[in-house]
Amino acid sequence: MASRAVTGGHVHVNGSRVKAARPVKAGDRLHIRRGEQEFTIIVQAISGKRGPASIAVTLYEETGESIAAREAAREERRLIHAAAARPERRPDKRDRRKIRKFLRKDE
Repeated sequence: MASRAVTGGHVHVNGSRVKAARPVKAGDRLHIRRGEQEFTIIVQAISGKRGPASIAVTLYEETGESIAAREAAREERRLIHAAAARPERRPDKRDRRKIRKFLRKDE
């Protein structure tokens, strides 16, 4: 998944787009985009071997600006979804006919 994200241009290291084979060093700043979410993390250390996620979390730190931006985006999405008017009930047969007639404007 990481390799696909890098080749897709969703990962930038120290402000520049990179290839999948580029090694990451301690102190590098990574900007990662995953769907609508964006993360900015700073690499604290590099592990010599693959390990559990609980240890991997200790090897990087997400910046405060990144956390604040994600929280603001989450709140904005919540407000947009809350403001959308939901219908009181499902459309019945008559309503469905009206909808179909409206969508087929050529008739």
